[in-house]
Amino acid sequence: MIPVGFDYARPDSVDAALALIAEHGEDATILAGGHSLLPVMKLRLAAPELVIDIGRLTELNYIRVDGDDVAIGAGSRHREVEVSEVLATEVPLLPAVARTVGDPQVRHRGTIGGSLAHADPASDLPAAVLALNGMVVLRSPRGERSVPITQFYTGVFSTVKEPDELIVEIRVPRAGAQLSQGWAFEKFTRRANDWAIVGVAVVDGRVGLVNMGSTPLRASATEAALADGASIEDAAALADQATDPPADTAATPQYRRHLAKVLTRRALQTASGG
Repeated sequence: MIPVGFDYARPDSVDAALALIAEHGEDATILAGGHSLLPVMKLRLAAPELVIDIGRLTELNYIRVDGDDVAIGAGSRHREVEVSEVLATEVPLLPAVARTVGDPQVRHRGTIGGSLAHADPASDLPAAVLALNGMVVLRSPRGERSVPITQFYTGVFSTVKEPDELIVEIRVPRAGAQLSQGWAFEKFTRRANDWAIVGVAVVDGRVGLVNMGSTPLRASATEAALADGASIEDAAALADQATDPPADTAATPQYRRHLAKVLTRRALQTASGG
């Protein structure tokens, strides 16, 4: 299908983008890489009056150490996350997950901020940032605020971001060699560049789940069991608790529950060096 007509603006700064967002409110939408927005516009599931293109704002494109965190500009491409030496040293889970996103064309255009903002529970990076206890930094004409990723998602394609706010940064704690329980990512797909039927991100005993509910989820029962000294097998068997996996052409909820347990066990074994 062809999107409905819309106006287009390409601001030359974050402040200019925020001014446009404040002026047009819910009638405007943000375009970064476009791999989340353009498909839903073509299906006419979204029909913004104004598309604000921030894809060329270099001030949103950086990856750097900042105190105890790594700060990642929201405009950083998946490919830049994938090959970042800073992330490879400090937060190795993120490059590993970025490497599995789509295909090279997608990774060279899609952005980490766009992936988090789109709030698709089948997306890999939100679950990884969730397992990392990350923060989402939002900016508006009213100022800036930081939201824990655990409080960011409210439902399918839904977040706490206000209409006049823009994701400008993602912050994740530095870990590097300090991880006591390791990290791993497991993903099950029909084809390599498909959305995950189920995915599992593990870092230091925290477990993020992909496509097991209406938002990215933490496998809290598994995490609690691990903290209490349970074996990997016993803890992984709880991975589907408090989840509500969808039914679609790729899998039934029952199959997703099975996959969550299997992939969690594999990821925990890999993280532990087993």
